[in-house]
Amino acid sequence: MKKILSYLLTPLYLLNFGLLLVIFHPIQMFTNWIWGYPVRKKAVDILNFGLLYGLRILGTKITFKGLDKIPQNRPIIIVANHQSTLDIPTVIVGFRKNHPKFISKIELGKGIPSISYNLRHGGSVLIDRKNPRQSVKDILLLGKHIEENNYAACIFPEGTRSKDGLLKPFMPAGIASLIKTAPSALIVPLAIDGNHELMKHGYYPMTLGVHLKLTVFDPIDPKGMDSTELAQIIEDQIRGALKQ
Repeated sequence: MKKILSYLLTPLYLLNFGLLLVIFHPIQMFTNWIWGYPVRKKAVDILNFGLLYGLRILGTKITFKGLDKIPQNRPIIIVANHQSTLDIPTVIVGFRKNHPKFISKIELGKGIPSISYNLRHGGSVLIDRKNPRQSVKDILLLGKHIEENNYAACIFPEGTRSKDGLLKPFMPAGIASLIKTAPSALIVPLAIDGNHELMKHGYYPMTLGVHLKLTVFDPIDPKGMDSTELAQIIEDQIRGALKQ
């Protein structure tokens, strides 16, 4: 019965997902043109609330833990594991007061309503994995951007999604680059658990009744820490939350 329901309810969620992207694309363009970043950012927050909590159509339970630990009025670097594309709305909703920016692959910068526009105009960076030198420069610029504006940068140091939910080793280079140009930033580890289960069959059918758990850990001051050691500490924290 549950499998039949998943086939029936998944199209409803995907319809909600697609309509939100299509509707909010011109809204983003209009608000950005008339009022600029602050109002467009509010539209993006509403969009991502819809994308995330629309999962309740599938019986998804969403639990945030540790949001009170998120520092305010200073730059932060969110270091999270990566399970699916739905990690993005999760971070945007949980850290919305910190204006999270992302390091995304350049292919996402075009062709996707709302998402591509937000990546191009919201302060995130689009990196070309075939051009590592330019990618490092772009990440350094992102660090400078969050340092100057007390924003957040989100990085997924596994380098790619873990479709089976098993944590991949963290690569420290991106974290080190962000710290270099955002010296006052605190590191905020984030464990994302459940998105791999939700999408273990891809977008169709999606899994019903998943418990999506988002756990924010205590901020870490990276001053004086070796980036490899720092990445390992964060990886171990997240691995513990995932019970791996």
